[in-house]
Amino acid sequence: MAERIRAHVFVSGTVQGVYYRANTRDTAREAGVDGWVKNLDDGRVEAVFEGPEDVVEELIEWCHTGSPAAEVESVETEYEDPQGEDGFEIRY
Repeated sequence: MAERIRAHVFVSGTVQGVYYRANTRDTAREAGVDGWVKNLDDGRVEAVFEGPEDVVEELIEWCHTGSPAAEVESVETEYEDPQGEDGFEIRY
């Protein structure tokens, strides 16, 4: 089994009001990755992905495009120790 990793991601650009969170949730669930996604007050989207390294890396790459209406300017990623996330949800 692949090593489980945790990526804490911050996405900048036109990423709120364009279904970015919903698309992230659906994509993560399809990939079998655990974690969460939420909007930040500064206009960015914050997400945490936990799962096998290769799948988490694919999701980080997906974040550079995101939902069809999004215009992503940058994706910052910080790696942390897994915390046992279970399922994937949108947080408010």
